Amino acid sequence: MNQQQETLDAIARIVAKSRSVLFITGAGVSADSGVPTYRGIGGLYNVDTTEEGYAIEECLSAEMFARKPELTWKYLAQIGLAAQGATFNRAHEVMALMEEKVHRLWTLTQNVDGFHKAAGSKNLIEVHGNMNSFSCTKCSWQDYVTEFEGLEVPPMCPDCGQMVRPDVVLFGEMLMGEAVDQMQRQLEAGFEVVFSVGTSSVFPYIQAPIHVAKRMGHATVEINPCETTLSHVVDYRLEMGAAEALDEIWKRMS
Repeated sequence: MNQQQETLDAIARIVAKSRSVLFITGAGVSADSGVPTYRGIGGLYNVDTTEEGYAIEECLSAEMFARKPELTWKYLAQIGLAAQGATFNRAHEVMALMEEKVHRLWTLTQNVDGFHKAAGSKNLIEVHGNMNSFSCTKCSWQDYVTEFEGLEVPPMCPDCGQMVRPDVVLFGEMLMGEAVDQMQRQLEAGFEVVFSVGTSSVFPYIQAPIHVAKRMGHATVEINPCETTLSHVVDYRLEMGAAEALDEIWKRMS
């Protein structure tokens, strides 16, 4: 038996006997849906600067949205188009299935594609919002949009004519209050196993649950084909895609 098989077996045994599990997910979870990751292998933004000469984080920032909303919307629309026509994959399905098997299981996602919810996850914290949910910056108009092809950039409100934005957290903005409150409540309750799946873990609030779990002596797992800041921290590391790894774990638990 090779090392990977032994690691999969060990993780499956731990999850099967645990009463509380947390999945922290990033763009890598949606890679098997055909949605490119933000960075990393096949990433949308593996360049130092955009064609306008800015870092992508600057283009997708609240400051840039205030100064040059058309530039921010150019890249928001690219993200929306990248996910258009795609849907959840086996990784999302397995996490939803595990909710039924584990006494308390939550998924904290950085993703804005809505795939976890579509796959059936109920205990879900979309900490960065949802790309398909639109709101007017001036009035109470809201809509749910699935088509980004041919979208006017920046889009304008049909009711008042002011600019519309997606309900996502831009760089430099505060995280969504309700999501943060739920995240804090669940983290205070604690988890016996914490997974980091398909995320480069650059944000402190994404890293923190892993570090807290380690200090408490709880199991920590990373699933990522790329090395990250957490790769040398976790107890178990699977250098695999999310769908394959989670399906293998689920098979061993079923």
